[in-house]
Amino acid sequence: MRNYIYLSVVFPLIGFLINGLLGRKFKSEKVSGAIGSGAIGLSLIVIIGAFIQTLGLPVEERSIIVSLFDWIKVGGLSVSVAYQVDQLSLVMALVVTGVGFLIHIYSIGYMHGDKGFWRFFAYLNLFIFAMMNLILANNFVLMFLGWEGVGLCSYLLIGFWYDRKFEKSTTSDAAKKAFVVNRIGDFGFLIGMFLIFLNFGSLNFAQVFAKAGIGNIPESTFNIIAICLFIGATGKSAQIPLFVWLPDAMAGPTPVSALIHAATMVTAGVYMVARCSIIFASAPMALGVVAVIGLLTAFFAATIGLVQNDIKKVLAYSTVSQLGYMFLALGMGAFSAGIFHVVTHAFFKALLFLGAGSVIHGMHDEQNIQKYGNLKKYMPITSKTFLIAAIAISGIPPFAGFFSKDEILWEAYAKGGMLFWVVGIMTALFTAFYMFRLYILTFEGKERFDSHSVHPHESPKLMTIPLSILAVLSIVGGFIGLPAIFAGEHGNLFHTWLEPIFSPATQKLFSGAEHSHFEEILLMVLSVIGASASIFLARYMYLQKTEVAAKISAKFQSMYKVLFNKYYVDEFYQSAIINPIYAVSDKFLWKIADIKIIDGLLNGLASLVDKSSTFIRRVQTGLVQFYAFIMFAGILIALIWLMRSF
Repeated sequence: MRNYIYLSVVFPLIGFLINGLLGRKFKSEKVSGAIGSGAIGLSLIVIIGAFIQTLGLPVEERSIIVSLFDWIKVGGLSVSVAYQVDQLSLVMALVVTGVGFLIHIYSIGYMHGDKGFWRFFAYLNLFIFAMMNLILANNFVLMFLGWEGVGLCSYLLIGFWYDRKFEKSTTSDAAKKAFVVNRIGDFGFLIGMFLIFLNFGSLNFAQVFAKAGIGNIPESTFNIIAICLFIGATGKSAQIPLFVWLPDAMAGPTPVSALIHAATMVTAGVYMVARCSIIFASAPMALGVVAVIGLLTAFFAATIGLVQNDIKKVLAYSTVSQLGYMFLALGMGAFSAGIFHVVTHAFFKALLFLGAGSVIHGMHDEQNIQKYGNLKKYMPITSKTFLIAAIAISGIPPFAGFFSKDEILWEAYAKGGMLFWVVGIMTALFTAFYMFRLYILTFEGKERFDSHSVHPHESPKLMTIPLSILAVLSIVGGFIGLPAIFAGEHGNLFHTWLEPIFSPATQKLFSGAEHSHFEEILLMVLSVIGASASIFLARYMYLQKTEVAAKISAKFQSMYKVLFNKYYVDEFYQSAIINPIYAVSDKFLWKIADIKIIDGLLNGLASLVDKSSTFIRRVQTGLVQFYAFIMFAGILIALIWLMRSF
């Protein structure tokens, strides 16, 4: 099955072509939904088969390259369309196709009746095609093709409802914002690729990583390359300073938020850094930057999430925060821990977004949690599955989020020190608080909606079945990465699975001081106690003593306003970057450089030619006598000139 891994890429492409070319002609939207979902289901079957086959092979035989054809051969550059089947790519492919398949099924119910139903599934299939190219590619060029492809699909899907308003603008504005911000990061990625080819003479992963492992290239070069690659990751994975597009991306349909902006595309930056682990391990300064940016992003976004009232905005900032956790792990050299959190996060964050979509669907597109309340009475399945996801992301054992988040906090303490752990644990406490604030205001307490005009209802089975499956995965998914102190002689199975991929990088990194199991268990207990306390505090403030939350908001009104307005980062970018660019473009580039210089030069040349030709045209009188006179004058002048030379 591994040799046919390319089918997992081809099936979504076929689904895209069928729906894209013929979808408008289908009499029933069920046909488009079946084709779109079936294509991803077939891809999932291929990936599962490849995973099972790889699982039964010796470690040294688990990585193969499936080459299809030569793509580019120019000078010293040789690029093939080839896919790398190994432990890391299979893990990511399972997440993309598995979660993607459930979201496709969910979308059949969620998008029912939409005039662009067939177009929606065409875009989703195109996204999976691009994402599979990104994670299976065996070279930077093919990875970049997928990288740009998912960016294009993100633009198309954010602005899918192009005729709708989003906050103070439109969904098209949100789509353009995502596209432009991602292009900034992609420019850094491109520079990194150029530097890799310049220094390694190849863009093939195997060749580049093998030369990087030898270590005959200056550390400063590695640092520059790694920083450029990380700039690309900050754009795609919404890290400081390029995180501003992700909250606005919530303008798209909720299944898009679940698939692209929670479970798959935004983890592309994490995957890219993990895939290039040997490069980052050779660049200690860049690795430190990754850790610091990840930690700051996690904390920064979590504080904003504390006060947001749009159900999808809360989840958007939660996603930014959790992505920061992943980069914190990568920056500590704990590459397996970062990928482990990618997997568990895909389960519970997709569940949270789909649960939010179910709520929005049942509340007739209302997204303000202040206008919800006691919805568990009307949406029992949605409320229960949402609660499971909230517990998982809060880090309560034995749910999936506990294992991955606790491991990152432990790595932060063991390799980064107490400061990293303190900021990380504060972020975890904020996460537990705002997630249960969201759950309580939505599903518990008093009804705050007009029951005469709004009639909440549970979503159809096409939507609730994927919720139930993701809920089960959110409960049991963490056991694949059971900590070694609990797993006994078998150790951490997830780490063991990925160890061959990351061992060259981990061997290069420093080995921190030894820490006892007692310290690890103690920090684990403190984390659980802190998360539990945050949950009970949220229940106390928003369910038992609701006036407390109002008093705190009034007392810290200035801080509340800053957090509610997202630290005014968008306003700062508008004033410091966008407005000056507009001003320069308007007053200099347009009115001076374009109109006066470029247009003036072109118009001046045209005017010169026009006037010159007008003068010359006057010479053409049509009179033979005049032409004879000109000839005589010319001959006379020539004779005079010749006589002067004797």
